[in-house]
Amino acid sequence: MAFDLDMIKNVYAHLPARVQAARKALGRPMTLTEKILYAHLHEEGTLRELKRGKDYVDFAPDRVAMQDATAQMALLQFMTAGRSKVAVPSTVHCDHLIQAKIGAEQDLATAVDTNKEVYDFLASVSNKYGIGFWKPGAGIIHQVVLENYAFPGGMMIGTDSHTPNAGGLGMIAIGVGGADAMDVMAGMPWELKMPKLIGVHLTGTLNGWSSAKDVILKVAGILTVKGGTGAIVEYFGEGARSLSCTGKGTICNMGAEIGATTSTFGYDDSMSRYLRSTGRAELAELADGVAADLTGDDECYANPSAYFDQVIEINLSELEPHINGPFTPDLAWPLSKFADAVRDNGNPQQLEVGLIGSCTNSSYEDLDRAASLAKQAVDKKLKARAEFTITPGSEQVRYTVERDGILDAFEQIGGVVLANACGPCIGQWARHIDDPERKNSIITSFNRNFAKRNDGYTNTHAFVASPEIVTALAIAGDLTFNPLTDYLVNEEGVQVKLDPPTGDELPARGFDVEDAGFQAPVADGSTVSVSVSPDSTRLQLLDPFTPWDGKDLTGMPLLIKAFGKCTTDHISMAGPWLRYRGHLDNISNNLMLGAINAFTKVANTKNQLTGEYAENPKVARAYKNAGIRSVIFGDENYGEGSSREHAAMEPRHMGVAAVIVKSFARIHETNLKKQGMLALTFANPADYDKIQEDDRVDIHITDFHPGKPVRLTLNHADGSKDEILCSHSYSDSQIEWFKAGSALNLIRKQLGA
Repeated sequence: MAFDLDMIKNVYAHLPARVQAARKALGRPMTLTEKILYAHLHEEGTLRELKRGKDYVDFAPDRVAMQDATAQMALLQFMTAGRSKVAVPSTVHCDHLIQAKIGAEQDLATAVDTNKEVYDFLASVSNKYGIGFWKPGAGIIHQVVLENYAFPGGMMIGTDSHTPNAGGLGMIAIGVGGADAMDVMAGMPWELKMPKLIGVHLTGTLNGWSSAKDVILKVAGILTVKGGTGAIVEYFGEGARSLSCTGKGTICNMGAEIGATTSTFGYDDSMSRYLRSTGRAELAELADGVAADLTGDDECYANPSAYFDQVIEINLSELEPHINGPFTPDLAWPLSKFADAVRDNGNPQQLEVGLIGSCTNSSYEDLDRAASLAKQAVDKKLKARAEFTITPGSEQVRYTVERDGILDAFEQIGGVVLANACGPCIGQWARHIDDPERKNSIITSFNRNFAKRNDGYTNTHAFVASPEIVTALAIAGDLTFNPLTDYLVNEEGVQVKLDPPTGDELPARGFDVEDAGFQAPVADGSTVSVSVSPDSTRLQLLDPFTPWDGKDLTGMPLLIKAFGKCTTDHISMAGPWLRYRGHLDNISNNLMLGAINAFTKVANTKNQLTGEYAENPKVARAYKNAGIRSVIFGDENYGEGSSREHAAMEPRHMGVAAVIVKSFARIHETNLKKQGMLALTFANPADYDKIQEDDRVDIHITDFHPGKPVRLTLNHADGSKDEILCSHSYSDSQIEWFKAGSALNLIRKQLGA
């Protein structure tokens, strides 16, 4: 069944005229990305050519999706906005709070019991405000969205950085913080700087061991973790059309790892097949009717360098399987060179765990191809020598692959099926390991592999590959095994070789499910009550942040000068801290817990009140209790990773006034702005080196305007000073967020709440 069909019909009814008007205004052919963006300009905007990377633009997304960890804060904010119902179709998906420990059934039961207060809150808020609710066990947000809500040519935002997964169905789907989601649910325009465009021209067809995952692993190696920042990646060409819809989703999903705003593909037969297979034939027919406007104009693809800011060429016929890592998703190794890299870099050769599934690679095709290797292993008398886990992406996928014998194939080689949830991908993994301190290697088909990301252990070397390669290496138990060339010795002492994987793009008998896990809201939620206990440790109603007093910010100590990679996992850890995602004060006790101090090279900082060193959140709490505002300094691509707005709300709550870095990851910079903080970058990155541990910082902000540098005074402990300039990307409206104390404060005022 197709959800929100009337909304989609309305989008398609207006799409051709809007595209034609935009093409006339631009005076040239248009890429798919431009068609969708211009067709979703907010009605209050003026149709004109928008400058990429410069103009801030108001958009009107079609829908909003939220996962349970981020939905808590998003909905706590929405409750204060003064609306009785969401303005656009919205959904909540309970996928992040289920810890992988034993197996699907037991882990789900434990989660339902442990998280009952949070699940009840999310269900009641969803029911009250007209939000669709997907129960625990229903599946991972991005897979469920692809199966039920994504549609070609649409625009959506989601409170998770891997929202771009819906690009596999030709959407512009963008990961955002909860405050952005709250804006759209409240019926407000959603602001985004007009993205640049990166075109990836795919030729040829995949063969043998190569898969769609290898496309994005190679692209990550080319662009690095920040090469896509401020850009949308559009894939095109015969190679793009040859990929399955879910394969396209995998590529778009992991585009978050290059910092891209989102990624997308043009509508084609594979998308039509997927829509029909997932019970949305009527939607496929509607898309067929406007197909010309659901892909880029021919001229753009014939001469891409004239229409894209950057063009990458990849021949799928020559694409080798890749393995990326450890510790960063852009360290890309062609399989033929990986074994040498493992040995040369001192990575543990023994593979301890292989994990497949997740939001990135849990489609029917992914699991069927991986299962073909498991079936070979049984026939060739092999079993997995490493631990092996399987995470289905949704109950619909799980039910269907169980029906078709795919799960049984995994279990026959020792595989353990986990709940339909994020689990080890986000650190929700009670891993079985004898010594958490020793170096060890794991490989996943997930998307991220930062240190401690999966199991919380610093010495876990995590690598990322396709489900097929992960399964083959789990069978071998050896990171240096190359299934294209190497043999294994089976239980009978005979050398055997794995054949290339095979699998169906879609189930021959169609998808099936008994209970997908969806709970529709009541038509009128006015009588639904939502309660939050004042004694709760997991949920806390929000108090508005204090507006700016109109004065310069002076005499502020450093909370920390962060050194090197500082992701949202360093700023606001996940794992066991997920339980506090709805309680701002409690979760703030992990603020900068993993951030490395540039002066000590460990995760601590100096308390300027006592002169002693302590954990970062303890020092932040001491400053907050003393009524002292502080400053965070950081390195390149600060805030890389998840969309979690807690990484912005926590410093705001703890009295941090500004975050000043060499460069920001897009989502985190926006999240800081939304919470009324100053997000500044060094005009001269070398000025980072001028920051001293005992500095007191003055920020001269009374003349705050778009494009105008902000002056900082660094008051050193020896009485000397340094004056430095900082740049910023604030628009006029974003400066109003700062003045009001937060974007939410401004919305409350506008809505009269």
